[in-house]
Amino acid sequence: MMAHATNVWLIAAAWMLLAFVASVVSIRTGISVALIEIGMGVIGGNFLGLQTSEWVNFLATFGAVLLTFLAGAEIDPDSLRVHLKAALVIGFVSFLAPFLGAWGFAYWVTGWTYQGALICGIALSTTSVAVVYAVMVETGLSRTSLGKMILAACFVTDLGTVLALGVFFADFNRWLLAFAVALAVALRFIPRLSRELIATFGATRVSEPEVKFLFLVLFFLGGLATTARSEAVLPAYLVGLVVAGVFVEDRVLVTRMRSIAFSMLTPFYFIKAGLFVSLPAVVTSAGLILALLAVKLAAKSIGVWPLARVFKLPTREANYTTLMMATGLTFGTISASSASSTT
Repeated sequence: MMAHATNVWLIAAAWMLLAFVASVVSIRTGISVALIEIGMGVIGGNFLGLQTSEWVNFLATFGAVLLTFLAGAEIDPDSLRVHLKAALVIGFVSFLAPFLGAWGFAYWVTGWTYQGALICGIALSTTSVAVVYAVMVETGLSRTSLGKMILAACFVTDLGTVLALGVFFADFNRWLLAFAVALAVALRFIPRLSRELIATFGATRVSEPEVKFLFLVLFFLGGLATTARSEAVLPAYLVGLVVAGVFVEDRVLVTRMRSIAFSMLTPFYFIKAGLFVSLPAVVTSAGLILALLAVKLAAKSIGVWPLARVFKLPTREANYTTLMMATGLTFGTISASSASSTT
């Protein structure tokens, strides 16, 4: 594999081979393809010499952006209003409990510095919209009331992570202000523009003008976010939320964009995530990793499960909600890499 490290086609073939194997294994075992792709990345990085490149990084990043966008777009506005209180309360506690628990554990028990412990708390406070959405789509729960509530709660959790990251580590500059203004304007006008595009050109044009328009918005806002030293994935969920009403009216559009995401882009994102897992480092720090995992799971369980029962979720659904809220990938990785680069 490394003998042809400069041949883009062979590199792409290697990545897609892992993605194909992950799909087959996922179908045979019933395990989410996102988790299998992460596992393929671990194998590729530790045993096959698989590496990233600039174009792989871009595809992986856009995969995360598009997946996060679709997660927001899947939330029916009417369903969100029905479950708004539960999503806000569960999502907020899902952020706050592991944030405080991991922060305190890293600072008082392991003896990390204040900044290091803070980064740990922020990184472990998250859930993973990307993983949760992938699981919801595969199981069909994205169309149910429970699935939409979980996705909305995930958004609240990650919003808390983003705000904490911004308060403690953001580089406030004019580009950040420009990004905030552009995002506000975009959120105001994108739903109307999307509907007008569909009404003018139709929803079945082979040139897909509405898809290209949404990609344009995501690319532009991602570019501004990156220039402002933020992350391209951050505005994607908000954009998805404001166009959710459009997606409810046009399910064909959802299917087309979902096919683009899961067939081409998200395999690069999930495989890349596994690629950065160093098995020697995992073995060396296994005790600390397991301790931090236990802190996160305990904090999520103590915070989320009782609230799920308060909002009258049956025991099985409360257990499932707690486990989904205990995932972590997208914003946890962003938090760790972004914050650590500033310390």
